[in-house]
Amino acid sequence: MTIRTMLAASVAFACLCAPALADTSSKKIALSNNYAGNSWRQAMLTSWDKITKEAVSKGVVAAADPFTTAENQATEQAAQIQNMILQGYDAIVVNAASPTALNGAIKEACDAGITVVSFDGVVTEPCAWRIAVDFKAMGESQIDYLAKKLPQGGNLLEIRGLAGVSVDDEIHAGIAAGVAKNSQFKIVGSVNGDWAQDVAQRAVAGILPSLPEVAAVVTQGGDGYGAAQAFAAAKRPTPTIVMGNREDELVWWKGQKDKDGYETMSVSIAPGVSTLAFWVAQQILDGKEVKKDLVVPFLRIDQANLEENLKNTQKGGVANVEYSLEDAQKVIDAK
Repeated sequence: MTIRTMLAASVAFACLCAPALADTSSKKIALSNNYAGNSWRQAMLTSWDKITKEAVSKGVVAAADPFTTAENQATEQAAQIQNMILQGYDAIVVNAASPTALNGAIKEACDAGITVVSFDGVVTEPCAWRIAVDFKAMGESQIDYLAKKLPQGGNLLEIRGLAGVSVDDEIHAGIAAGVAKNSQFKIVGSVNGDWAQDVAQRAVAGILPSLPEVAAVVTQGGDGYGAAQAFAAAKRPTPTIVMGNREDELVWWKGQKDKDGYETMSVSIAPGVSTLAFWVAQQILDGKEVKKDLVVPFLRIDQANLEENLKNTQKGGVANVEYSLEDAQKVIDAK
């Protein structure tokens, strides 16, 4: 079963109708993104560009402009949002550097009558909408998988994401919860990989000399291939490394599977969630009543469907699904 089938994605713009075109055609939406330094964020921006350019060309909205801060700093992103308020955007879609540090700027936007929809890195300001996967469950699912694959347990190396970002904290909490209920596992080391292959490789290489035998590596996405390279360079046995749906990870996994039956799993949020956030913002501007918190499933790839998903993943990209207006309406209407 492919990712697209799993999420029942529809052909984009299949449900564009006259009211949406008429009611939001003069509206301007901005994307505030705090970081673009890995393949997931690049894929997220590419998906946004693809879907929103077509929406603008069809007259659904007047503009859908993306902005990314130079540094992953909440103060810089808050200033960016304040500039968007002055520029007269009707809605701001936010991938936030912090769940709380942007709340002041978010509240300013709401008070100015601007719709704010956060996704991936969500915010806690009550006036904003939030779109996220259950990141804690995503982290815990890794330990659940390892408990079945390695019932005897063993030592774990944890590769975390960007320090201080809510996604990192939630995935880590899920991994910790999984270990707590599976005492046969022990986390013997932890590094920050920043969701980037090169950063993860350096971090793992730096900690490996101090670690005992590692049975498995738990990750957050974008770090699996880097971890594999570090273990190979150190001439240490390759543990079970949980992957994060990046094309380089899936290619490496397939190579190891073909060579000796290497087995693992891969899990991440789809970068195309940015397009869902766009459509949710558009629907709110169009007068649709939308609950403040929306949850979408994470994308998991297993041994049996690795090849099928790899075939559908762009070189250098991330396994992905992009959302249409109809998809967004289904998420909004879900009980």
